[in-house]
Amino acid sequence: MSIIEFDQNRPLDIIPLGRVTVDLNPGRDEYYRSTADNTYFKKYLGGSPANIAVGVSRLGCKSGFIGKISSDQFGDYIDRFFEREGIERSHLTRAPKGYNTGLTFTEVLSETQSSIMMYRKEVADLQLSVDDVDEEYIASAKVLLISGTSLCQSPSREAALKALQIAKRVNTVVIFDIDFRNHIWKNDSEIALYYSIVAKEADMIIGSREEFTLTEKFVLPGNEDDSVSCKYWFEQGAKVVIIKHGKNGSFGYLCNGEAYEVHAFPVKMLKGFGGGDGYASAFFAGLFKGLPFKKCLSLGSACAAMQVASESCADAAPDWEALTAFEAAEIEKYGEQVFAL
Repeated sequence: MSIIEFDQNRPLDIIPLGRVTVDLNPGRDEYYRSTADNTYFKKYLGGSPANIAVGVSRLGCKSGFIGKISSDQFGDYIDRFFEREGIERSHLTRAPKGYNTGLTFTEVLSETQSSIMMYRKEVADLQLSVDDVDEEYIASAKVLLISGTSLCQSPSREAALKALQIAKRVNTVVIFDIDFRNHIWKNDSEIALYYSIVAKEADMIIGSREEFTLTEKFVLPGNEDDSVSCKYWFEQGAKVVIIKHGKNGSFGYLCNGEAYEVHAFPVKMLKGFGGGDGYASAFFAGLFKGLPFKKCLSLGSACAAMQVASESCADAAPDWEALTAFEAAEIEKYGEQVFAL
């Protein structure tokens, strides 16, 4: 019996909820320069939930989406992108005029040093409301994925919490991707309050060590020990906990006691962002295909490596054939990168 059981009769594999934006990355010949010195940028789809929707779709799974986009040309761009990728768009709706698509300017100073500037005032995705969330749609999916950025402001915050309550009632698996972005949030206490509310109801929690420490501000003050985190969240009802440690890899824990250390597959990095969304996409796709937990972690690590070696995030998401071929080639060259603890 699997740790997490999916209802195989549901037409959608996953519905991410939350942020869908536009990334503006430096032109290829302007990498490794300050944004202050760059003269042009290239437009890409952005936002962790949106990247994951595209990622799992390209890997042969069926994704929907709950989100708001702007009523302008950037909104058109996002809508057409989703349509091309086969993402179910009935709950991708338009915000009133005056609310803009969030923009993220990325700065790549070296292979390992990247930063972002996010424009998040009066953005369309945070106008998602409780009226945009309905039970029938959530019940049509195996998984609801809630992104932490959806909790930073009303009315999006209430929409996410409504979706969470519905998912629990209709037995849709809940994944909480902590996805911390320090924009618009008022303070760490506000962040910890809402993050912990969702984490306590989630079947799976995925985030960096820093994100877990932030989430645990009130329940485990000052904790930075993965084993302490896992014990606490398993007691709350989580079945899977994924804790990422950047260039040092990640750790996957199951509530039955299984635990794995996941090393990064060696690649020549181009940028330091995008790997997390690739990791999640491939890991989730593996779960939907019924693969062993260890294999899902390996595919996640492989996809993360492919993403940090590419110019973009969603645009560069691989299909299943490319992902599995890359993983096999890397394992043949460097050996397995997932180890039982």
